[in-house]
Amino acid sequence: MSLAHDTGASVLPQPERVIARLFVPGEELTPGRSRRAAVAERVLDLPEPEVQRLAAQLLKDFSSRHRGYPDLLRAHASMVHPPVPRQVPMTPDRTLLMGATFTNEYALEGAAICNPSAVAHPDQSGLEAGQVRLAISLRSIGEGHLSSIGFCSAVAGPGEKWVFEPRRLPAVVGVNSSARWRRDHLRAVLADRGAVDGLAHSLLAALPEHFTEAGLEAAVAGVHQNLLGHTGGQATLEQVRHLVTSAYQVSFPEDVELSQRVLFPATEEESNGLEDARFVQFTEDDGSLEYRATYTAYDGHRIAPRLLTSPDLRTFHAHRLAGPAARNKGMALFPRRVGGEYLALCRSDGESTSLARSADGFLWDEPVPLQVPQLPWEVLQVGNCGSPIETDRGWLVLTHGVGPMRVYAIGALLLDLDDPRRVLARLDEPFLRAAPDEREGYVPNVVYSCGGVVHEGRLWLPYGIGDARIGVAWAYVEELLDAMSAVTAANTSS
Repeated sequence: MSLAHDTGASVLPQPERVIARLFVPGEELTPGRSRRAAVAERVLDLPEPEVQRLAAQLLKDFSSRHRGYPDLLRAHASMVHPPVPRQVPMTPDRTLLMGATFTNEYALEGAAICNPSAVAHPDQSGLEAGQVRLAISLRSIGEGHLSSIGFCSAVAGPGEKWVFEPRRLPAVVGVNSSARWRRDHLRAVLADRGAVDGLAHSLLAALPEHFTEAGLEAAVAGVHQNLLGHTGGQATLEQVRHLVTSAYQVSFPEDVELSQRVLFPATEEESNGLEDARFVQFTEDDGSLEYRATYTAYDGHRIAPRLLTSPDLRTFHAHRLAGPAARNKGMALFPRRVGGEYLALCRSDGESTSLARSADGFLWDEPVPLQVPQLPWEVLQVGNCGSPIETDRGWLVLTHGVGPMRVYAIGALLLDLDDPRRVLARLDEPFLRAAPDEREGYVPNVVYSCGGVVHEGRLWLPYGIGDARIGVAWAYVEELLDAMSAVTAANTSS
């Protein structure tokens, strides 16, 4: 008998989920003359009646597709309008037209949707007995394989019922601002990169315990000019500035619902995507709750594990992670401290599951191996499918394995509650694999999840199907645990 039960619920990509982005053609026509200037001049040459007609049509066609559309166009116009040798009045309509000429729509889910993770929703109002509302993060992939983080919500229960709630439009990108840094955190990141030289020491000494980008610049202004001019000084300064500006805060207005919110690449190291967010509701020792997620930043050449924290899934703080365990994809945080330390699962060697520890949640120590590829269906690599789930019998870890023909399947491990280095049991066969009607998609033969939840004895697992849609399966937790085979110390990681 199969452990996993299909709910029949699904989320499909929505091509109408679009955002408006600044679009600036970069080709040079002749030396010293850019396309941007030529395009802007053509807009300035248009007669005012035509400008008025075009601006009115733009507002009619696009205002419902983008929140604050006129303000967005005005902002884009201010970025691209070049000086011209003749005086042309920039009327309100011409400003809107100029902005629209340098704007394009980007379909967030135009290519794929995949890799969901589920946590309890901040809003549990209006539910019946036995129900829970869940917030589900989604990896949305558009043109150029550029990934962003989107959201939807669902209600699980009573019993085996699951219903996705409507996804509202328009999609909205949050407002970014500078993040607060801890001085010790910056020191740890610089040390991890081997970049603590004389200038870095001086800057760190001049910084307060907590600071922002403006605080860094104040410290730079107070550093002796000889240090800045010393060999390598400018390179160090550039690196410190790059690190500090890589962290940010993003917030959404009160009237923007969760399903509208989009976390879109905001820094250079994220320029090619935010991938595979693994959300968890984290409980501190004092009982306070916070949403946390690891995700992978990708700049087109390098990856970097990063951390999101949020009190309410409306305001998010994005920060860098550092240390030996934070150098590859697939970190997943435990939902509480264990033995006074933060713990995470990782795949630092690219193919095995390991356990990492941290004193502050930002700098991660050398990981300890837990599981290596061994069974036929996981012979290429193994990894986690989200944060460990605490049960009375141990930490339930959903895993993924990759086998021949790059077929993905989902399995499970059980770790000791007090010492998660000890693997107690595992599934010998996958808990979930692609059904015959789930094999096709943007990436064939893949079922994959970034995290499930337990509610009233059931494990609920949203999962990506071929990167083409999201499905949902459930299983009785006790049945899943009973199906596992005990693991001895001799074969834990061999």
